[in-house]
Amino acid sequence: MTAGPEPHRLDAQDPLAPYRAAFQRQEGLTYLCGNSLGPLPLATRDRMVRVIGREWGESLVRGWNSHDWIGATRRIGDQLAGLVGAKPGEVLVADSTSANLYKLAVAAMQARPGRSVILSEPGDFPTDLYMLEGVARTLGGGRRLELREAADIEASLTEDVGVLVLCHVHYKTAAVRDMARLTRAAHAVGALVIWDLSHSGGIIDVDLNGCGADLAVGCGYKYLNGGPGAPAFLFVAERHQGALVSPLSGWMGHAAPFAFVDDYQPAPGIERFACGTPPILSLAALEGGVALSARAGASAIAAKARALGDLFIARVGDVLELISPADGAARGGHVAFRHPEAYAIVQALIARGVIGDFRAPDVMRFGLSPLPLSFAEVAAAADLLVEVVGTRAYDDPAFKVRATVT
Repeated sequence: MTAGPEPHRLDAQDPLAPYRAAFQRQEGLTYLCGNSLGPLPLATRDRMVRVIGREWGESLVRGWNSHDWIGATRRIGDQLAGLVGAKPGEVLVADSTSANLYKLAVAAMQARPGRSVILSEPGDFPTDLYMLEGVARTLGGGRRLELREAADIEASLTEDVGVLVLCHVHYKTAAVRDMARLTRAAHAVGALVIWDLSHSGGIIDVDLNGCGADLAVGCGYKYLNGGPGAPAFLFVAERHQGALVSPLSGWMGHAAPFAFVDDYQPAPGIERFACGTPPILSLAALEGGVALSARAGASAIAAKARALGDLFIARVGDVLELISPADGAARGGHVAFRHPEAYAIVQALIARGVIGDFRAPDVMRFGLSPLPLSFAEVAAAADLLVEVVGTRAYDDPAFKVRATVT
């Protein structure tokens, strides 16, 4: 075991320790995959029973008004705004991260006529790049996606760039981008910026307005604990809301959706980026997770995330190649290591009661969600990782068989 902070002392001093009891837990299982799917808050389980049995079961269609289903996307967005440095009225919960990115990227490029380049980074989250390729095809007219290595992004910001799209926290390495600096650099050439907050929202300090951000998207089922496939969110700075128009002009983005007129008139504020009917059951699950994070507070969550990461890295030591930043201020909520047998190592850990995850071709990630985890759990998991690697327990052929979802 590598020297590091004493985990039980850290637990005794942890202001977020009471939140562990807010989640469903399994004896003998340590869950280090909140960066992919957050665990279940107990309040969410109870809320779903109530929404299904009473709100849907008894109120039926009246629930749109009597339980304010119709206001859920904006209500949850306003709660979420405080976790990402936005104001009420700048965040909307809707659709998936991919659909929201498409909406904002098309709107941003249309707001920069005469510019042809969507700029991003190779190796960024693949679905972002796939969607941006689709945006370029949809818009046509010579518009194209260009990828530049991280070190070359600022030099690639020319007056031909309409929008820069980057993940705030890299999904593999957990490296944090300098949002303020890159936003300023894009603005200097007249470009807009879309930030993907999927691996930063609800886990590290995010200050969209403080950084002058234009647009952002994010995921609801990772650190916000909204459940598998939970609705995503989007941010549009208030100053842009009157000028940008969603290309997915669905009825919920209409200024008067229940007037049922034939022509489309976008809603005046953030609601113009809504599209179809809100998925109320999924929104109810997400609302519980967002409320829990909002009560804990973004700064307290971020501080514990850094401390958990520091502890995990210290316990693993030089046994594995760390590809995440060692500096907690430059790291997101997970830590990642590289090993040729990364998949088998993760499977060996799962068989021993520690769930992490694998990303091809050779990366293992361990998500350190501050609310459900203790320092002692994280330290024990790191020690087990060291043991599995040192004893080559991963050499069991059963651990090398790839499942469909890796």
